[in-house]
Amino acid sequence: MTQFTDRDRRAPNRLVATIFGAVYLLVGVLGLFVAGGNFAGPEGGLLLGIFQVNHLHNIAHLAIGAALLFAGLRSTPAAKGVNLTVGAVYLLLGVVGFFLVGTAFNILALNTADHILHLASAIVLLGTGLALDRSTSAQRATA
Repeated sequence: MTQFTDRDRRAPNRLVATIFGAVYLLVGVLGLFVAGGNFAGPEGGLLLGIFQVNHLHNIAHLAIGAALLFAGLRSTPAAKGVNLTVGAVYLLLGVVGFFLVGTAFNILALNTADHILHLASAIVLLGTGLALDRSTSAQRATA
């Protein structure tokens, strides 16, 4: 088992994964109250008056939030891996989502605000996963 230092506990990847995980879990729970009757499909309720959600969308937020939070609390390598994976998924969803609006393929009830949020999340998660915590790995390798 690997011994982690206090610096590892405060690693940027762990911090970002933990914060994003908690936020996406909260969004998933709150969305369940406004999603309306549709489980999946292009129609849904508005979360915070701007983000369109349905029950499938909320389940996705809960799963992503749980994965991020678990990884953030577990270790820096786990957080980095999940940040990169979720960031890549959100990048794809953010781009493809613009083409799904108004079609039957929009099973997550995505709208423009969702796309912008997913793209912003992708930038932060991918940026953190790709750029940060390198110095920690280099320091550990030389120690």
